Amino acid sequence: MSHAEPHVPAADRVIVFDTTLRDGEQSPGATLTADEKLEVADALVALGVDVIEAGFPAASPGDFEAVRAIAARVKGATVAGLARCNEGDIERAARAVQGAQRPRIHTFIATSEIHLTHKLRLSREQVLDRVGQMVAFARGFAEDVEFSAEDATRSDWDFLVAVFGRAIEAGATTLNVPDTVGYTTPDEYTALIQHLQTRVPGIERAIVSVHCHDDLGMATANTLAAVAAGARQVEVTMNGIGERAGNTSLEEVVMALATRGTQFGGAITGVVKERLVPTSRLVSSLTGLAVQVNKAIVGANAFSHEAGIHQDGMLKDRSTYEIMNPTDVGWEGTKLVLGKHSGRAGFRSTLGDLGIRLDDTQLTEAYQRFLVLADRKQAVTAADLIALVGDQLEAAADGLRLDRWNASLGSNGPATASVVVLRGGDELVGDGAGNGPVDALLKAIDAAVGLPNELEYYHVEAVTPGEDAQGRVHVRIRAEGSVYNGHGLATDIVEASARAYLAALSHLERGQQAAVIPGPGSSVSRWS
Repeated sequence: MSHAEPHVPAADRVIVFDTTLRDGEQSPGATLTADEKLEVADALVALGVDVIEAGFPAASPGDFEAVRAIAARVKGATVAGLARCNEGDIERAARAVQGAQRPRIHTFIATSEIHLTHKLRLSREQVLDRVGQMVAFARGFAEDVEFSAEDATRSDWDFLVAVFGRAIEAGATTLNVPDTVGYTTPDEYTALIQHLQTRVPGIERAIVSVHCHDDLGMATANTLAAVAAGARQVEVTMNGIGERAGNTSLEEVVMALATRGTQFGGAITGVVKERLVPTSRLVSSLTGLAVQVNKAIVGANAFSHEAGIHQDGMLKDRSTYEIMNPTDVGWEGTKLVLGKHSGRAGFRSTLGDLGIRLDDTQLTEAYQRFLVLADRKQAVTAADLIALVGDQLEAAADGLRLDRWNASLGSNGPATASVVVLRGGDELVGDGAGNGPVDALLKAIDAAVGLPNELEYYHVEAVTPGEDAQGRVHVRIRAEGSVYNGHGLATDIVEASARAYLAALSHLERGQQAAVIPGPGSSVSRWS
């Protein structure tokens, strides 16, 4: 527990197990490249999580390499690899995490009658035997072994006692009690955790962990109930992303314990709370999964006040309508206002206050983009600047860049568009027609670039409130079975759409250039 505060008793310390890179990446369309996974892993280390579940090494060669790269890079946090209860998966996970400073093998098997009957087609005795054999096999590779009973909350409680008892006998150091399908309720989960702590022989030698899904909207409530009942590891993701309705949100659990810790036995985490919003933004940007504006802690409206009564109360005393300080979780707190008359020095100083460091070349480009934005907006906020610089840095890495564009829409006939795209020193020109200016411009880009794909997802959001807000567009495209994300930023939605589409096409182009053709008889697959 590398991030524990020295004055906090171990019994009160809750281990934060982040599975953004494994369960979170299983969100449809949220696939990350190897470099993006490393970037997220670095952010999670800075955030202060205790365990990073880096992936499912047996799922694909790409997952294996990503877990191995993260294991070699991460210092200070445990790196876990997921594995089913079979020797092939466990050996694959062991090889992937062996370079970690603190490696963990996380192995699982389902225990509910539903899964035993319809999926595994195994008897309870067969499952018990496999748990004992495979946990012992994993302990041959690593001292830190976590065992999960998939679909635990729909399993027979006495059978769970036997399963977890067998896992402890075989050497499991963490026992995970997942609410795999988001089925349980807080009272029910509390009773289950207490039942296991009372009945499982040797459970005092292991950490009890919980992993909740949000199918009924109770993932955070269930997780906190389990903590109050004595669980001391929470399995969470940034922004609550994950399968179906997602996982328990890291930021919600951390801030609930920080704000109302006495309700949960004084439990505390080692998370650096000021890094919550920056990490949320990074994950949203890389996955292309937008954070809903009313999302607790990290949503754009989480600390916004529009009603006159609320504004009056806030002006008199912030505590009237805010139970947390926005700066404590990484928001700018007060609104930063810059205009077109702001100088370069003031611009640099404001970026520094936001934790943004640019070299001279990057600063010059950012300042010019800021001046263009300031001519279009009455006020430029901190959120605007963060989005502008992030978009600039990502665009610099793209192989395809928007140079010029034009779109027109009349009362009769389709919209038309023309575009000039830069690829290195070459200009690519295209024209298109479609149902509206965005559709026409994207077709013009297709004509210029010539990279066949299918547009799967298109989403527009405002960076800040107001009619003059910058628009951020997220797109997801599919080509040859792979998915590529991109986002673009501009005060004009049509332009933002073009930038987002070109960002996704740049990822596609790089993927095609780096593609390796499998040899005869080989295959590549990805687990969902």
